[in-house]
Amino acid sequence: MSKEPQTATPGSDQRRYWNRVAPEKNFTTPLPLDLLLPRLQPEARILDYGCGYGRALRTLHDAGFANTVGLDSSTAMIERGRAQWPDLNLQSCPGRAIPFADHAFDAVLLLAVLTCLPRDADLEALLHEVRRVLRPGGLLLVNDFLLGADERNQARYARFVAQGLPLGVFNLPEGATMRHFAPERLRELLADFSELAWREQTFTTMNGNSARGVTVLAQNA
Repeated sequence: MSKEPQTATPGSDQRRYWNRVAPEKNFTTPLPLDLLLPRLQPEARILDYGCGYGRALRTLHDAGFANTVGLDSSTAMIERGRAQWPDLNLQSCPGRAIPFADHAFDAVLLLAVLTCLPRDADLEALLHEVRRVLRPGGLLLVNDFLLGADERNQARYARFVAQGLPLGVFNLPEGATMRHFAPERLRELLADFSELAWREQTFTTMNGNSARGVTVLAQNA
């Protein structure tokens, strides 16, 4: 049995991990079309940031949204998606900056993306970029993982709190540093947006575990 690493490295570049696991990981957090369909026209410009291999873009395209683009820092994830769905617009994006003009999109998706950014500075920088590329009144859809109250999660959080890291940071056994959020911390991060919906529910993680999660729909000021 592999052991969970004892030292978190939240400042490190984790693209190597995502490139390595790209062929095997399947993402399962929900894309709630019921929140999007009443609010977006078929021609809406939609960005899926941290799109992985494009599974959410596939769902959007099949629902009638054709003006979509997916960005991901993992070239291997993008290559997997292009091979599986060559009709989707999937692009590699190695940095935090989003390579589009101000107000370029009507909606931005962040599906299990914030969990991959354990450092506060990276979270805040990404959300600043999201606000920039969203038009006024544009929609932000976030789903992510909340703090778990179970013994396993509390133990792995405690290791890194002792190192001075935020509550919720932990390492996966295979090497990536991740983060779960207190609801109030997630709301703080999204404070520049107007909350339209907040749904707490149980998600299945990419490793097949059940976890506490939330889906948030918010609107750019």
